[in-house]
Amino acid sequence: MPYPKIETMMQQLIACPSVSSVSPHWDQSNEAVIQRLADWTKAAGFTVEVMPIEGFPGKYNLIASIGSGPDGLVLSGHTDTVPYDDGKWNSDPFKLLDDNHKWYGLGTCDMKGFFAVVLEALRDIDLKQLKKPLVILATADEESSMCGARSLLDAQRQLGRHAVIGEPTELKPIRMHKGIAMEAIRLTGRSGHSSNPALGNNALDGMYTVIGELMQWRQSLQQRYHNPMFEIDVPTVNLGHIHGGDNPNRICAHCELHFDIRPLPGMDIEALREEIDHRLSDALASTGLKLERVSLFEGIPAMETDANAPIIRSTEALTGNKAQAVAFGTEGPFLNALGMDTVIMGPGSIDQAHQPNEFVSHDQAKKGIEIIKSLVREYCC
Repeated sequence: MPYPKIETMMQQLIACPSVSSVSPHWDQSNEAVIQRLADWTKAAGFTVEVMPIEGFPGKYNLIASIGSGPDGLVLSGHTDTVPYDDGKWNSDPFKLLDDNHKWYGLGTCDMKGFFAVVLEALRDIDLKQLKKPLVILATADEESSMCGARSLLDAQRQLGRHAVIGEPTELKPIRMHKGIAMEAIRLTGRSGHSSNPALGNNALDGMYTVIGELMQWRQSLQQRYHNPMFEIDVPTVNLGHIHGGDNPNRICAHCELHFDIRPLPGMDIEALREEIDHRLSDALASTGLKLERVSLFEGIPAMETDANAPIIRSTEALTGNKAQAVAFGTEGPFLNALGMDTVIMGPGSIDQAHQPNEFVSHDQAKKGIEIIKSLVREYCC
């Protein structure tokens, strides 16, 4: 047996902490997970490339490939997890617990467990007989910076024609999701004694105008854009955080607002940022306040894979489920931008992701194994 059984693979992957976070306190390397996957895929006969990610020390992608020729199938997942709630787990999040036909542990569902499912599915397939390439892709930092997927896009890595990202969808195919951008608006005025407004320039007063403009803009977006495939079928703008001033009797000199935008497929994040800049610049032109808009992170584009793409049709036929749309983001738009048709589909439920006592059921893993076998035979054999 070239590599361990599925439960042992799950156990070893979960035992390798690989939290990614924008907080340095939590952020960890994914090297140990990548090394496990490199060892197992090499044992299975794959050619393995481990890619350090420039500018992100301790972060790596893995590309394991076998077979040659055009097209081919890419089975993709991320190796990082979110941070965990210390003390709220019923068991050690880094020790696999098999209980009541479920595997518990940080990453079982989202989504280290997918790699164990893939390798278990390949155990009974003669990989030497592949007619088209098969690639296992493992990425870094999907839960934070998306540096793994972004680095592949920056390098224009050509990996295959059809891709499955094994995010937890209860093995139902997903072909669409919204994007997300997070923005900060910073206003700078002039402090002064509150007894005379003319002594300063109140940034909080200016932020009142900003909020009104953003709410009008949100209404405009929702009138212009609509997609009935989504549960919330319009783009959303959420005002999430505001802070300004320091004392009731001082004119507020600084105020900052944070908000997010969740665009539908077909909406460009940079174009939306330009709309914001124009609207707010015009609205504040006569106030004398200094306006800055800062993107809190680069953003994740919305994703849409054509309903008639072969990988969509195949996964619909295999699962008996019509491809749907979800609100959460994935690496799908980056793979699509590399020329792949991508479906999001994997074992487990998003309801268990990012939660204490995360799990994937044995039944979901078993069904996932059979689906992966069928896809490999269809696209590579």
